[in-house]
Amino acid sequence: MKKPLYINSHGKLSRKGNTLFFEAMDEDKKTLPIHAINEINCHGKVSLTSGASTILMKEGIPIHFFNKYSYYEGSLYPKINLNSGLVVVKQSEYYLNEEKREFIAKEFVKGIKHNIVTILKYYSKKGKDLDFYLENIENEEIKGNISQIMSSEGRIWNHYYQSFNNIIKRFEFDKREIRPPASELNALISFGNSLLYSNCLSEIYHTYLHPSISFLHEPSERRFSLALDLADIFKPIIVSRIIFKLINTNMITEKHFQKDVGVLLNEKGRKIFIAEYQKKLETTIQHQTLKKKVSYKYLIRLECYKIIKHIINDKIYESFRMWW
Repeated sequence: MKKPLYINSHGKLSRKGNTLFFEAMDEDKKTLPIHAINEINCHGKVSLTSGASTILMKEGIPIHFFNKYSYYEGSLYPKINLNSGLVVVKQSEYYLNEEKREFIAKEFVKGIKHNIVTILKYYSKKGKDLDFYLENIENEEIKGNISQIMSSEGRIWNHYYQSFNNIIKRFEFDKREIRPPASELNALISFGNSLLYSNCLSEIYHTYLHPSISFLHEPSERRFSLALDLADIFKPIIVSRIIFKLINTNMITEKHFQKDVGVLLNEKGRKIFIAEYQKKLETTIQHQTLKKKVSYKYLIRLECYKIIKHIINDKIYESFRMWW
């Protein structure tokens, strides 16, 4: 099974024949298993030779770049192998039609709300005092135009993040700060969200969907906004659960961070997070509809397929809802 590759060190990607190498500073070249990789995520300063970029594009492997605060910078994206003019036209039509766009956007936020409530109820059963946050989130109505839907989503996330203080054992949460993260918890959230964003982008690449045509977030020249839409659905059940585990089991402590203009995970901290993240993506659950086990990673691909079925009028879209 192909897996993502995460590069945390500064260095260079190069090629000799059909072999890909990574050479970190003051270290020997490491051979990379090109046929076992489905994406590369660079969290260090990584340069590519023309040969390396050619083989990555030939093999259909996207490579994503992040700055030192784990904020997504951009991608080297292979040419699209799966082309469907019908899907792109219909995807654009659903974005341009206000009613059709609002339906999908509401479904995204309904999925976000459901998954957040599911997580909070799980920890509530474990004795965490979360009734206040549960009540506020459950009472949040998702209606109106795109601006109103996004406002509802923002309030849901705000209540959810504030509940973290009642779930985790350290790293008090004040408010969500991104550029740069101003606290350890913000650094963990930003790092996890960036990993998930790049995974969603890679999964979209393997479908007929266009990554720049979104429904909840506004399409942006700088980001593939459909990946933002998808990532939000899965943040509670993937990123948040990993953060809670890492903190509450002392796998991540103060020693795994460094301070610059903001706060960021150091190399050891990133490796711990990535190992747990990859383990989560490979974890399988029994799918209620398919009646078989699927990985969390494949759930993202299935979400893409459901959107395609909706926009070609095959089956009404319902966003992913976690069942426990």
